[in-house]
Amino acid sequence: MNVAESEPILQIGQLVKIRRGRDAGNYAVVIRIENERFVWIADGDKRRFDRPKIKNVLHLQAFDSISSEVLSSIAQTNRVTNGKLRYAVNKFTELIEGQRKKGE
Repeated sequence: MNVAESEPILQIGQLVKIRRGRDAGNYAVVIRIENERFVWIADGDKRRFDRPKIKNVLHLQAFDSISSEVLSSIAQTNRVTNGKLRYAVNKFTELIEGQRKKGE
């Protein structure tokens, strides 16, 4: 089966921005891949690891950034702490905000 080029190929630990739904505009981390169309995301705050949200990949904006802490934790223990998720999201949003301010 060919995957359309417009569909992002997501990886565990990758940071995404939610484009559709109740959480639109928020950032999260991919914690599990269901199939080529759906992934599970969490941010460690509103969406904790134990209660992630399943999202259509078309409703997410993928970034090149992958959290090594989240990726290694999931690879080793099949879990990640909510603190690590919050840290990854906060670190990434600070980076994005810093780039926006430089561009102004």
